Amino acid sequence: MNPKTTIIKFALALFSLTWLAGCGSASLENHVDTTPELKLETFFNGELMAYGMVLDRSGNLLRRFDAKLVATWDGDKGEIKEWFSFADGERSTRVWNLLKTGENTYSGTANDVVGTAYGETLGSALYWKYDLEIEVDGSTYEVVLDDWMFLMDDKRLFNKTEMSKFGFKVGEVILYIEKI
Repeated sequence: MNPKTTIIKFALALFSLTWLAGCGSASLENHVDTTPELKLETFFNGELMAYGMVLDRSGNLLRRFDAKLVATWDGDKGEIKEWFSFADGERSTRVWNLLKTGENTYSGTANDVVGTAYGETLGSALYWKYDLEIEVDGSTYEVVLDDWMFLMDDKRLFNKTEMSKFGFKVGEVILYIEKI
């Protein structure tokens, strides 16, 4: 095979992969006119209850859980305490420390979040992207989370999070949260 053919095939393959990666990607801008408008400081304020499941990369159910949440805000600073109870008996806690950084932007840290999560709301949707440390069978792994929240009404929200490692989907979390 001559070098020109190799370069052309490589360029076409790279273009195809880049194009495919862009296909089907959700966009926050698609939610600009959706209602009700999601503001973290409004929905995540007070007591909430969450019900969720963890799926593997093929969509098979791995775990089920529920979580009690207590959220408070003081100006632009928020705190969300989460107490998780998994169906297999495991229990864990996460505390989010949030900061409203702009009209529709937020940052957040938590004990298992690597660095800082950055999020933006538009219409009834929120998009976060951040790295999370998860423990599996005694080993800790760092995964990237593409985290979407969709406000249904003033009391209910759906959360869909894709987990990836090295750019490949490794799992998904689907969560329903309601104010109590």
